[in-house]
Amino acid sequence: MNQIVPIILSGGSGTRLWPLSRSMRPKQFISLVDQESLFQKTLLRLKKLPNIEAPIIVCNEDHRFMVAEQMQELGMTHDTIILEPTARNTAPAIASAAIRLLNRGSEFSHTMLVLPADHLIEGEEAFLETVQRGCEASEKGSLVTFGVLPTKPATGYGYIRINPNEKASVFPVEEFVEKPSEEKAITYLESGNYFWNSGMFVFTAEDYIDALKQHSPNVLTHSQTAMEQAVLDLDFLRLSSEHYSQCENISIDYAVMEKSTNVCMVPLNSHWSDIGSWSSLWETGEKDGAGNVVKGDVVLESVTNSYIHAESKLVTALGVDNLIVVETHDGLMVTTQGQDQNIKKIVNRLKETNRPETELHRKAFRPWGNYDCLDKGGRFQVKRIMVKSGQSTSMQKHLHRAEHWIVVSGTAEVTCDDDIFMLTENEAAYIPLGSRHRLRNPGKTPLEIIEVQSGSYLGEDDIERFDDQYGRA
Repeated sequence: MNQIVPIILSGGSGTRLWPLSRSMRPKQFISLVDQESLFQKTLLRLKKLPNIEAPIIVCNEDHRFMVAEQMQELGMTHDTIILEPTARNTAPAIASAAIRLLNRGSEFSHTMLVLPADHLIEGEEAFLETVQRGCEASEKGSLVTFGVLPTKPATGYGYIRINPNEKASVFPVEEFVEKPSEEKAITYLESGNYFWNSGMFVFTAEDYIDALKQHSPNVLTHSQTAMEQAVLDLDFLRLSSEHYSQCENISIDYAVMEKSTNVCMVPLNSHWSDIGSWSSLWETGEKDGAGNVVKGDVVLESVTNSYIHAESKLVTALGVDNLIVVETHDGLMVTTQGQDQNIKKIVNRLKETNRPETELHRKAFRPWGNYDCLDKGGRFQVKRIMVKSGQSTSMQKHLHRAEHWIVVSGTAEVTCDDDIFMLTENEAAYIPLGSRHRLRNPGKTPLEIIEVQSGSYLGEDDIERFDDQYGRA
């Protein structure tokens, strides 16, 4: 069997799991079930495959450092991190990865295992066996998709129709079906001929490129040009924005799978969820005796069949049923199960009024560490800043604010104009308005400081960068 190159698609924005998932830190990078994020779980799932190569990750510009950091936490390497300049759906994203593979040369493997970064799969051995069967079929020239046996008449998934045969393990696909009404979903479930479309695939890069040539030449042409004019930036490969944006915004299902005749399906005999709602997390979570799933500091009394998530505060509930409650540092969402499918309506209303809570958390992650906004007033703001070992902020200045830094733990190297000096625990520095400055952690442990900002304008866009080791403008 050929070597397998995983293609991890990590471009989603995750609005259906707001307020925990936001555009600048979507669900695939959040620990929703245990300590690992869904992105990390996707990578760890593959480590037991005997013939696996380093993955190609496709993500957007804003998430690139989260991808790199979460892979580093696992001690895993990548072949390439491809940056999409704009979201154009799955067909162009996969095309970019296929072109990257073919550009490596004929001596390398070109079998692609395409996986979304935000799925939850239980039953690892069954998943790995399914992957192996799919790879064997792809080597015979098939475009392979993985289908999940439905457990309920779900209306949020697309379906795949096959002709079941008990002796077969790979089935020709007879039809791809759009998300159905509940009435149709019930008939699909009863027939036994329909599977959920998981959005996972395996095929060779050559076969996928050939299918694009035949069925979606626009995607192929502009993806090839975007890759030809791509620029290497640190560990990232930036596709040409000018050309990639001209790709048709189209999924692989519409572009290739529904139009090709060499498509087959391998059933996935594992518990699978795309974690598309808070209700799906309740369904997959470990429940207490009253049917509740809780995470964080939660106290319940006479509560049943509910999902309660506490991030920063004590959350209590009394005498309620069938609720979803999600608390974060800067937001609280309460709904009933079933209504959580409409969370996007709330997110859209917040966007209409330019509320930052749709994009940013109070705690913001940067390539050098993170900061948490503790308090804010008309002319002041207080942050807790953590800088990772060996990392530093950019050399920068602010036109509208001064800053006071107090070291809580660790060692800080401070640059302020022409002065460079060290600070340790309980020592402080003042950064005047307009001064060029940088904060660096030369130590082996995280550096934590409290920053007090004061001035007429405290927005994050009041930053003029002069030098940045992470390539940020």
